[in-house]
Amino acid sequence: MRVVVAEDHFLLRDGLVRLLGAYGHEVAAAVDNGPELRKVLVAERPDVAIVDVRLPPDFSDEGLRAALAAREQVPGLPVLLLSQYVEPLYAKELLADGAGACGYVLKDRVTNGAEFLATIGQVAGGGTVMDPEVVSKLLARKVRDRRLGSLTAREREVLGLLAQGRSNAGVAEALFVTEKAVTKHIGNIFTKLGLLPGESDNRRVLAVLAYLEG
Repeated sequence: MRVVVAEDHFLLRDGLVRLLGAYGHEVAAAVDNGPELRKVLVAERPDVAIVDVRLPPDFSDEGLRAALAAREQVPGLPVLLLSQYVEPLYAKELLADGAGACGYVLKDRVTNGAEFLATIGQVAGGGTVMDPEVVSKLLARKVRDRRLGSLTAREREVLGLLAQGRSNAGVAEALFVTEKAVTKHIGNIFTKLGLLPGESDNRRVLAVLAYLEG
C-alpha cells in the first residue's frame, strides 16, 4: 500500500513510518500540519491516509478538516483517523458522504502492530472501522431517532458491531449465532431504517451513520 501519514508528534510520526516500512508498505509522504496534508492527499492520492485529528496550526480538528476537504476532491479516499479522544462527531463527519473507506481509532488502544496494519488494510479496502470505545459511548447515549428506537436489543447489538467494521462472520462470532441469523438481523435493520437496495448506496455505511446520529 502507498500511505500518507499525518502526525505532528515526531516520535509517533517516525514510529508509524518505520512500522509501515517494516511491513513492506510505501510511505508516500509524512506531514505534520493540516494545510500540507490536504495538498499531499490530493497530489499523491494514496491507498490510505493515517491522520491525527488534531494538527497545527489550530490543534483542534485540523487533520479531520484536511481529510474531508481532500475527499471532496478525491471521492472515497481512504482515511483512518487517529485520536486521543472519544468524539463521535468526528466519526459522523467522516462517514457523512456515505462512501465508506474510513475509520476512527484511539491512539491508546493501538497496542499490536499486526492488528493495526490489518485495520489500515480494511480501511484501504473500502471498509468502515470504528474503535469499540467509540461504539460503547454511542451505546450509552439516549436514542433520539425513532427509526433506531424501533430496533430490538439484538439488532442494536448487531448494528454496534457493524459500526466497529466487523463482517457478517465477525458479528456471528461475537454474538455466538449463525451467519444466517446475522444476515436476517441486518435485513431487518435496513428495513426499519428505511434503507432500500440501491446501486450506489452502501447501506452498511448509511446504517452506521444513522447509528451515529442516534
